[in-house]
Amino acid sequence: MFILDNKDRQPLHKKIYSHIKKQILSGELLPAAKLLSVKNLSIELSVSRNTVEYAYQQLCAEGYIHSKPRSGYYVSFIEPDVFPAYPSNSITSARTVSKDTKTISFDFHPACLSPESFPVNLWRKLYVECLKEESRQLAFYGNQQGDFALRYEIQRYLSRSRGISCDPEQIIVCSGLQDSLSILAPILRKNHSSFAMEDPGHFIPKAVFRNHSFSLTPIPVNSEGIDLGCLQKTDSTIVYVTPSHQFPLGHVMPVANRLRLIDWAENVGGVIIEDDYDSELRYLGKPIPALQGLHPQGNIVYVGTFSKVLSPALRVSYMVLPYRLLDVYREMFREYAANVSLLDQRTLHKFMEQGYWEQHLRKMRNVYKKKHDAIVESIQQHFASQAHIIGQGAGLHIILELIGNSLNEEELIYRAQEREVRLFPLSSTYLHHNAANSQVMLGFGSMSSNEIDQGVKLLHQVWCLQEGVSKIK
Repeated sequence: MFILDNKDRQPLHKKIYSHIKKQILSGELLPAAKLLSVKNLSIELSVSRNTVEYAYQQLCAEGYIHSKPRSGYYVSFIEPDVFPAYPSNSITSARTVSKDTKTISFDFHPACLSPESFPVNLWRKLYVECLKEESRQLAFYGNQQGDFALRYEIQRYLSRSRGISCDPEQIIVCSGLQDSLSILAPILRKNHSSFAMEDPGHFIPKAVFRNHSFSLTPIPVNSEGIDLGCLQKTDSTIVYVTPSHQFPLGHVMPVANRLRLIDWAENVGGVIIEDDYDSELRYLGKPIPALQGLHPQGNIVYVGTFSKVLSPALRVSYMVLPYRLLDVYREMFREYAANVSLLDQRTLHKFMEQGYWEQHLRKMRNVYKKKHDAIVESIQQHFASQAHIIGQGAGLHIILELIGNSLNEEELIYRAQEREVRLFPLSSTYLHHNAANSQVMLGFGSMSSNEIDQGVKLLHQVWCLQEGVSKIK
């Protein structure tokens, strides 16, 4: 008997198609079995013949059934061994999981931006202008390295604000940090096999380079960034650093250490990957010049992104390759097309060319400085001497070091979630398991000052109730 789910909001032909497909895959309809005629099934279901015909045609196109002239539709023969296990309760399971998901009211994820920060109306205006002006370009693929006009604007911006010396032809426009590194990893794999990175450090490079069969070497981080003494004792010839705002601890690498790092790379024939993480969002003093500007002819790959200030949804990033790696890139990726929408690139070009990018940057720096100051003030108010802050003064997160904490990270995250507070696990930034439970990463980008204060207050209550002993003042 053919029964359709009235609660299912799919079109009727889709319901019929799905029902018959399920019967075939589950073995309920055997090979060579004849289906009801289009006329009879349409009468049985009280639907039009066209609806049934459309469902049958789709099943035919996918090979589940076939038609015989003047005879009707029959189930096709499919090897039983290749039948997938049909998840009959998949919808129910998905709904159950969805219902069990905890509501989050206070999200301290370190990469979330302010919801109202994106300049929607301006972006729409520039996007429409590009559609009108560049409509003929929609019939063609864009430049492999990215639109030249955008690369030119990026080069001008990097020269002015970050002290980087490069040509537009050295810039590759990519679709986020993950994409940048996924392009870079096979280029470096030709001559390198061991990859050193800060520990704790960014989780994306860890995943990308591991997936490209590099051996990963964790290098400890101190108050001056990566420990150069430890790096020099390894056999690694690639190092990934965040010198202007170390992720996640927020330390700044002093110029003496930057010069020592460059010297190390020259001596071992190595490559430095400089991730200018959160460099635009510095609230105390001027932005720190990029390491690349100290030795533009060296083997330094500079990577940056528009995700942390403009929007992570756009998926636009960039990297600056030294010329010796640029030649390898062009050889390896000459058959590839650009990964970023040409329309998005042209819109971003207008956004930068007309001065809106730096205007937006100044605005966001003020917005996030207020939120940064709000979380610092809130921690001082609620935690007082029970905790201190690491890495304040830049970026979209701080590290809170709890004094006398007895909860492990998993317990703290779980208890916070019970209070609708989301915490990002700091342990995910360590290459190996981190036994220390005293540090918590708190992002503040997505919440208002009031929400930040409420979230910190709830977190303090969660922590104070550890082991059932109240420390609330």
